[in-house]
Amino acid sequence: MWKKALLVLFVLILGLFIFLESYTPPLSDNYGKVQTRLYLGESENQPLIVGFGGSEGGNAWDSDFWKPTRDQFLAKGYAFLALGYFGAPDIPENLDRISLDAIHEAITTIAQNPKIDAEKIAIMGGSKGGELVLNLASYFDDIDAVIALSASHVSFAGLTAMSNTSSWMLKDEEIPFVPTPYSAVPSIISGDHLKVYDLILSNKDAEIEAQIPVERINGSVLLMSGSRDEAWPSTAMSNKVIERLKRNNFPHPYDHIVIEGGHTSPTEHFDMIFDFLEKTFPINTN
Repeated sequence: MWKKALLVLFVLILGLFIFLESYTPPLSDNYGKVQTRLYLGESENQPLIVGFGGSEGGNAWDSDFWKPTRDQFLAKGYAFLALGYFGAPDIPENLDRISLDAIHEAITTIAQNPKIDAEKIAIMGGSKGGELVLNLASYFDDIDAVIALSASHVSFAGLTAMSNTSSWMLKDEEIPFVPTPYSAVPSIISGDHLKVYDLILSNKDAEIEAQIPVERINGSVLLMSGSRDEAWPSTAMSNKVIERLKRNNFPHPYDHIVIEGGHTSPTEHFDMIFDFLEKTFPINTN
C-alpha cells in the first residue's frame, strides 16, 4: 500500500514540476504602466535626473529616506524624477517583463515640462535598477548620462517563482536573459547569493547572449560598486561593462569606481556622482 502511495506522490510531484517548467505567468494587468513623481527647482533649463530603485520595488526615490539626496540634486540645479516600475499601486506587481518603452515614454513626456531641458536627461539606478538603466540607455539614444550603482553586465530573469521570464521587454519582446538553473535552488534557499550568481553565470553561452549592448549608449557612463558586495558580484560585472566599452572604442566619458564596502556602499558617495555629473553633464546656466 505504501509503495502505491509513494508512486502516486511521485507522479503528482513530477506533474507539478512539468507544469511549472512549462508555465509562463501572464503579463500583469498593469503592464506598461509606471509611477512618476517630478521634483522641480526654481531655475530654468533644468537637466533631468531620473532615479530608479532596485528589487525592493515601489517608487524608492519618492520616499522620505531619499529626500535629502533629492534636495541636493535640486539645489545644484537639476530637476529630479522619481520613477517606480513595479511593486506599487496601479503598476506591475512583480519585477517581470517590465516595458522599457513605457519607461522611456514616461521620461520623454515629463521632460517636456517648460522648466526642464529636454535635451539633457540622465538616468540613475542601483542593483536591478542599475541593470535597468544600462538597458534603457542602450536602446534609447536620447539618454545623455547613465549612473549605474552595483549593477550587472547582463540581463537576468524576472523575479518570479520559476525565474523563466526576462526582467525587461522592448517592443513587447523579451530582452535576452541568463536563466536561473535548478542547481542554484539550494543556494537560493540557504541565502548564498554569490553562489547563486556564480551558478547562473556559469552558463557562458547564455551570458554572452544576455550581455547589455552598452556600446550603444549615447552619453557618459558612471559605474560604482562595492568591493565586498554580498548580493551579487557587482564589481566583476561592472568590470565586464567597462571591458565591453573599451573593446568597442566607446566615444563618451566612462568610469568604474570601486568603493570599499558592500552592495549599498555606492549610495554613501554621492559626492562622486555629483563630481561626475559636473564634469560630463554640466548645467547650462545661459
